[in-house]
Amino acid sequence: MIKDILSILDLTREDMDRLIERAIELKKNQKAGTSMKKPLEGKTLGLLFDKHSTRTRLSFEAAMVQLGGVPVYISSATTQIARNEPVRDTARVISRYLDALAIRTYSQELLEQYGAHADIPVINALTDLYHPCQVLSDLMTIVENKGSYDGLTVAWLGDGNNMAHSWINAASVAGFKLMLACPEPYFPDKAVLDKAVNMTSSDITLLTDPVKAVTGADVINTDVWASMGKDDELEERKKVFAPYQVNADLLNHADENAIVLHCLPAHRDEEITDEVLEGFRSVVWEQAENKMHMHKAILEALMGR
Repeated sequence: MIKDILSILDLTREDMDRLIERAIELKKNQKAGTSMKKPLEGKTLGLLFDKHSTRTRLSFEAAMVQLGGVPVYISSATTQIARNEPVRDTARVISRYLDALAIRTYSQELLEQYGAHADIPVINALTDLYHPCQVLSDLMTIVENKGSYDGLTVAWLGDGNNMAHSWINAASVAGFKLMLACPEPYFPDKAVLDKAVNMTSSDITLLTDPVKAVTGADVINTDVWASMGKDDELEERKKVFAPYQVNADLLNHADENAIVLHCLPAHRDEEITDEVLEGFRSVVWEQAENKMHMHKAILEALMGR
């Protein structure tokens, strides 16, 4: 494994498969009540969060505790970061206190600065550009339900946001078929898409038609229409994104055994109907739990070397 996970492009397919396999193993052990060693006993994980969080924060904290380590929550607003201490100084000092740092912030560039100056592993817990740990846990959910992601078609509907970008990265590394349906003004970042297409022979298709994207798909995936920081655009986005709602009619075009993912929180009856979210195709609650198990696998791999 490499030092940091700043995006899925930091991983090879072999890295991804090892993390998924280990996360599934850790989950089975916990469900079976199997006693396990505490590989991160005496280790500390910093959680430097500039954005609100429920699942990401709790799953990282629970993962660290279950592995025998200690999570330390850090708010930029109550540290010298708020007084513009240079990142290179903060990163080098934090490296003397902690054993790894998970960052949830706005700027991917800021995250990369921490990665460049810290001597400890730096993990992307979400930026405006990428959300790699979420997509890794989503792939774990797919493998649990489908046995593998090989040969599958994953459909992404809605905003070409950080989740869409990480799905593009994952498809480029792992080689599964990815169909993205987004309104043209909300397409994924062109540089992200071009880089993925140029580095792989995998099948990544960008469309504006949600029906074409889901036709025969094995996995249907969506997210809120207005990500954090864009709430003031929600009313306008509702009009644009209405045809991209994941509902029963749309799912009729997917494979009969298709599963539905949503990284949560969900705006019920906006991007996904309540009927689908609570329906038999939905695996969103497994998906949410799997963040914790995937985080355990990531922390063990990066910190337990």
